[in-house]
Amino acid sequence: MGRGKIAIKRIENTSNRQVTFSKRRGGLLKKAHELAVLTDARIGLIVFSASGKLYQYQSPGSSMEEIIDRFLIAENIQFENRNIHQQLHCEITKIRHETDRLQLNLKQITGEDLTGLTVNDLNQLEEQLEFSVGKVRTRKNELLNQQLENLHRKVMFEHQVMMEQQHEIEEQKEREIREMGFLEPFGQILDDSRSLLHLGPEIHPFQLQPIQPNLQEAELHGHRRQLWLKEAVMEVQ
Repeated sequence: MGRGKIAIKRIENTSNRQVTFSKRRGGLLKKAHELAVLTDARIGLIVFSASGKLYQYQSPGSSMEEIIDRFLIAENIQFENRNIHQQLHCEITKIRHETDRLQLNLKQITGEDLTGLTVNDLNQLEEQLEFSVGKVRTRKNELLNQQLENLHRKVMFEHQVMMEQQHEIEEQKEREIREMGFLEPFGQILDDSRSLLHLGPEIHPFQLQPIQPNLQEAELHGHRRQLWLKEAVMEVQ
């Protein structure tokens, strides 16, 4: 879809009017430069904003004075009291004075140059700064409150996530406990089977003993020897 046409009339909103001026001024200067470069035309462009600020453009290799002189000659324009150079000089001087005044006000606001100010001037400047500081503090408090709200929402979200994780862990534990209760009878059966295995005869490990003479055979031989001696004594008698 194409852009809708804008009614050519004065823009009532100050901010919109300033934005439109900046955009169209830039486009106008760009078009003038392109026309001068592409066609080797001599172009002089002078623009005053609503606040009186001067914007100008002259084609490369030319000066604004030369272009104005050519314009006056072409139009056969003559000034009775003063020429165009004097008029332009006055306008430029006025603009420079206004620029110097604005720069001085900026330095006074920042506290860089307070010379030449009276007590009343300093009081007015102090009131202006206090008013500005109040607006800055109000904006800062708004941003701080915004950050606190965002932080609070973040903490609440993390707390909710943590509670959900804790709930899942508790549910997992409950499932494990229920599963253990279900397997408890099978555990009793396993314990009984182990008890039955322990009822069998105990098998002691075989231990090797060192080689020793047979004590029973030694006693038997000793007893026989005693009987033989006793019989021998009885025969002698």
